[in-house]
Amino acid sequence: MRSCTVTKRMRIVAGGLDDYKKLARYHYRDSNLAVYAAIFALKLAEESVGVIVYTMPSPGLELRNIATDNLFSGFDRATRLALISKNIRRISRVIIEPRFRNLGLASRLVRETLGAVNVPIVEAMAVMGLVNPFFEKAGMTAYKARTPARCVRLTEAFGMVGAEEDTFIDPQKVQRKIGLLRAQQAEFIEFEIGHFLQSYGKRRVMPPGLERTGFVLSKLTLRPVYYIWLNENLELRIKGTEGKSKSKNIETKGQGR
Repeated sequence: MRSCTVTKRMRIVAGGLDDYKKLARYHYRDSNLAVYAAIFALKLAEESVGVIVYTMPSPGLELRNIATDNLFSGFDRATRLALISKNIRRISRVIIEPRFRNLGLASRLVRETLGAVNVPIVEAMAVMGLVNPFFEKAGMTAYKARTPARCVRLTEAFGMVGAEEDTFIDPQKVQRKIGLLRAQQAEFIEFEIGHFLQSYGKRRVMPPGLERTGFVLSKLTLRPVYYIWLNENLELRIKGTEGKSKSKNIETKGQGR
């Protein structure tokens, strides 16, 4: 049976926790959902082969402020949180059963449910967004996070001892380079790694070795992407500082992508 024939037989319906639990093990964040705003399931006959989960938004995201031109800034904390909760929903999971991947179904799940949550703004964060940009294919606008200063500093330090950025995908190769460093270079890179790890709690005392190098490189290459979609059929309602409601329209310009 050809894949196009199979996908034509699939339908998207309102779902629930059972649909998520059936497919949760296929997501890198396999965990229980404490609270959710909406769940939609992709069905083949009566079988759930895909699921998308919408949750309430996080209170503060720097890239949201960039994407919305600080639309939710300038209010007291309680008002800001209320406005974010009223206007925004977040896509927190998109899961496709492995047999049906690479058929464009993740984009379809997003595209066909964005308007169903009935809010002016839908957002998402994705670590693998640059590798598999299915949110963009579904019509969302991407904003790439800026590289943190600590990552820039350590990347430059690695480069100074011959471990260039194009080697970061291979922790063993980088570890071998570290092992061959002269004493002064080794002391330098050890100091820089220690400084970098101060931001990672218990990880800051990891002993030198391949495991630590792998962890450090994974953080250096981690670049979350923020996605936003504006529902043109719904108007944002932003309460002004004088207690009156005012409507505001925003446009995504794709800056920071």
